[in-house]
Amino acid sequence: MARINLTKKEIVNSIYMQIGFSKKISETLLEDIFELIFENIIKYKKVKISKFGTFILRKKNQRIGRNPITKEKKIIFERNVILFKASKELKKYINKDG
Repeated sequence: MARINLTKKEIVNSIYMQIGFSKKISETLLEDIFELIFENIIKYKKVKISKFGTFILRKKNQRIGRNPITKEKKIIFERNVILFKASKELKKYINKDG
């Protein structure tokens, strides 16, 4: 369980090895997929990828927060956050051995 990050370079290499596209084409393909997801999250506030999960853009309102150590109060400004909800298929896949 030592592995923490999956890098873009590793995904590009996997596309290159499995499909046979050049590394440049593989990187462009991955970038295009990310861009498509990002644009649709902004436009529709929700993107569902079948058998993977759903990304949801949610607005968090401004609120007052507190530093738990110093107890100092600060304003946490309004912002957008992205939530991810895994599909039934993904949940089933990650729990298949357990």
